[in-house]
Amino acid sequence: MHSDIVDLRSFYSTTLGRFAERSITTALSSIWAAVPNERLVGLGYTLPWLERFGTDAERVFAFMPATQGAVVWPATGPTATALVFDEELPLVDSCIDRMLLVHSLEHVENPRETLNEIWRVLSPAGRVVIVVPNRRGVWARFEHTPFGNGRPFSRGQLTELLREANFTPAAWSDALFFPPSRRRFMMRFHNVLERAGRKLWPIFSGVIVVEAQKRLYQGVPVAQRASRRVFVPVLSPHGATRLGRRAEARGVASPRQVTPS
Repeated sequence: MHSDIVDLRSFYSTTLGRFAERSITTALSSIWAAVPNERLVGLGYTLPWLERFGTDAERVFAFMPATQGAVVWPATGPTATALVFDEELPLVDSCIDRMLLVHSLEHVENPRETLNEIWRVLSPAGRVVIVVPNRRGVWARFEHTPFGNGRPFSRGQLTELLREANFTPAAWSDALFFPPSRRRFMMRFHNVLERAGRKLWPIFSGVIVVEAQKRLYQGVPVAQRASRRVFVPVLSPHGATRLGRRAEARGVASPRQVTPS
């Protein structure tokens, strides 16, 4: 299940959330190659990093899963956010140069179907950058941060999943080496622990960051999609349905039922 958009915004407004954002930014910077005039899409909650890495992009969109909720972004100018279903993105084939996934893949119902859909919308030279919780890390074990919810991954699991979806992992990075403690004493030393963790315990990072390239020439097995969800608008009226159920309880035919002649 996705984290709620309110909880995500609240976390990144705290001191611990700002430290986490800074650590992930450092990890992304080590593998993020600047491509001028690219079309960039973020899936999940990617607003802090779209603002940093999307300055040179031709177009930037923030896609937020329907189960998570959405906020208006950016604060000024035309809105660039949209509620989407991660297995049916509202994009044509091969139209995006790069996709960034944060707080996304660990929450989806079927990760392979989501990556297949990302493969569809990426251009032939397109790349996907994924940030997921590390199953060996401490952050995945505490639920007071968004990284403690959803399905954590190891590098091996992520590599296998990407290859099944016709992606080739090209670059790896890690972040969140300091403990997810909200105590002021621990947060004072987060820079020291972050630097020490990169050298002493890299396999226990809080998140794994991977950049993968789209692979074009390989046979794709034909398989029926596992999930078929239908999203109903929150404000859709349900009065007729309730009236029909009351009528059925009294033994009266519902207006929607067809009585055989």
